Amino acid sequence: MAELDSVNEAKDKEKKKKLWKAVFAISGIMITLVIYGLLQEKIMRVPYGLKKEYFKHSLFLVFCNRLTTSAVSAGALLASKKVLDPVAPLYKYCLISVTNILTTTCQYEALKYVSFPVQTLAKCAKMIPVMVWGTLIMQKRYRGFDYFVAFLVTLGCSVFILFPAGDDISPYNKGRENTVWGVSLMVGYLGFDGFTSTFQDKLFKGYNMEIHNQIFYTTICSSILSFTGLILQGHLLPAVDFVSRHRDCLFDIALLSTVATASQFFISYTIRTFGALTFAAIMTTRQLVSIMLSCIWFSHPLSWEQCIGSVIVFGSLYAKNLVKKRSEKPQAAQEPPPDEEAQPLKGNP
Repeated sequence: MAELDSVNEAKDKEKKKKLWKAVFAISGIMITLVIYGLLQEKIMRVPYGLKKEYFKHSLFLVFCNRLTTSAVSAGALLASKKVLDPVAPLYKYCLISVTNILTTTCQYEALKYVSFPVQTLAKCAKMIPVMVWGTLIMQKRYRGFDYFVAFLVTLGCSVFILFPAGDDISPYNKGRENTVWGVSLMVGYLGFDGFTSTFQDKLFKGYNMEIHNQIFYTTICSSILSFTGLILQGHLLPAVDFVSRHRDCLFDIALLSTVATASQFFISYTIRTFGALTFAAIMTTRQLVSIMLSCIWFSHPLSWEQCIGSVIVFGSLYAKNLVKKRSEKPQAAQEPPPDEEAQPLKGNP
């Protein structure tokens, strides 16, 4: 009897420990990424100062984010006494860096032309480019159900974009041209982001690589490339001048870089502890919460068609997670968890 009580007590402790881990992971991801999304929109779409000046240098945001992340990841590697030397050839890190910079730049630039809710929902359509790149680079095969979900998500995103509630307030609003440029940038974002995540996955599987090692070399390459781009475009000094005149913008950028870096480590912790499926469900919820908060905070009206589009997108994603969870339960009893659950860290939340 005493043994049974001790076993039950141990199980209760384990459950409580797992519950607190889940609370830590979910709250960490939700708080950091929701703040990250709201700050993106504020920096790129809300004017600063009495003269109502807009911050235009999206590459400067990329540089600040990547510099902060590379410094923190280097500190993490040194503190844990793990390998700081590059595991893969440097050109492979650089390739990820180039596509990552293009991804993030498209993401920030798109906010000049489309609202944050439109951009956030459009990100859900990244399934299609990921599947395309996965087929081309990793020779992966996908089920018919995956293609069906991708179609539904794309349909929902299209409905959301094509049926706005009214004219969007944007610093670069030019009517239909506004939507065309915004959608074009989001297509670029989805294509580059799909390649980045797929190539990251290939690097993890091809080399015995620590997550922090890939983060460090990828972000340090991104820092150098984005800094070079700022100098070549002549945007470095204007960006520095802007933040020196508008200290509230400097604070927003510093906070953006901090939460972006923190989110990377919460993402890593969640995937390592609970797996990719739980992480996908959390990220879907985060996107829904971000859209709702953005609509409230920045007064974005939603049409009934956009509400239907949102239901189609998030309903499809939750259904996919539910079906996948049920199909993996019988396998989990027979096999160890697959290696692919330890997915690479995403550079663009």
